[in-house]
Amino acid sequence: MTVTVVRRDFRSVPHRDAAATWTAIVDLLNGSGDAARRQQMLAVTGVASSVITDQFPRESPIVATCEGPRTRIYCWYDDDALDDSNENEARLGYDALKGDWQVSLPVSAEDLAWVQAALKKHGDRIVAYDKDEGQESARSAQAVSATALALDVEGFMKS
Repeated sequence: MTVTVVRRDFRSVPHRDAAATWTAIVDLLNGSGDAARRQQMLAVTGVASSVITDQFPRESPIVATCEGPRTRIYCWYDDDALDDSNENEARLGYDALKGDWQVSLPVSAEDLAWVQAALKKHGDRIVAYDKDEGQESARSAQAVSATALALDVEGFMKS
């Protein structure tokens, strides 16, 4: 299966603060204007702003997956954020949150547990991954842990 990947680069701190950066990212991803999706994404502004402030999206992308192309979003910081030649915030030619969508935020290993818990309060569409492990390994670990925890108690008791 071939996966199409699209990259966007957002100018962040000091060009705009972390919350404004997240709002711009939400506006890009929610290009269709779905009010419920926008509200769901804005509900995690505090957590997403923390991730952006810690500059994790400098090297590890915020990743939006859906039925269409995968969107990777990086942020520029410091002097690079002031240089508008680094910016690529152009509208997408597709709905980045079409169908079964998910947005993954990169975080450090020591922040992963609290960020995942904070995001879980708002549903399972916006998740966190260990920036050093990568987003793909996080998805496969979630799939393995979901199947590994399935226990057939009735079948177990029969033996």
